[in-house]
Amino acid sequence: MVELARTSSVLEVPATVGALGDIASFVLRLAGRAGLDKGSAYRLRLAVDELATNIVMHGYRGGDGRITVRGRSGPGGVRITIEDTAPAFDPVEGRLPPVPGVPPEDRRIGGLGIHLALTSVDEFSYVHRDGRNISALTVKAEGTDPCPPRP
Repeated sequence: MVELARTSSVLEVPATVGALGDIASFVLRLAGRAGLDKGSAYRLRLAVDELATNIVMHGYRGGDGRITVRGRSGPGGVRITIEDTAPAFDPVEGRLPPVPGVPPEDRRIGGLGIHLALTSVDEFSYVHRDGRNISALTVKAEGTDPCPPRP
């Protein structure tokens, strides 16, 4: 189990490409507070960036919207929750794992980034509640889990 702070930090931003840097900085600050190594911090930032980018580009489709990012960190790792009011979208259902033996030019477009994001974190959950998409991601600090990160 990951030991996290009792209170969360919150960042609310417009759902724009320009706000993605603010989200990345927020995530990296939490990773620093937790003492995550560079690899774990990168995995967390990669996953959050992919999900937030999908919210901006595909969820709101350039329309007005907000993204709320909540984070809790501690010596065991970081847990990030991303909320939006775009149309319901379960990232687990939307991911597209690579198909062995199929060259990239013959693969369906879309879904691979989500697959990479979800396989780069230690825990992921999604729920659609009260008109909100709520995705939660956890990356554990190195040495807190007997299993290495998934590739």
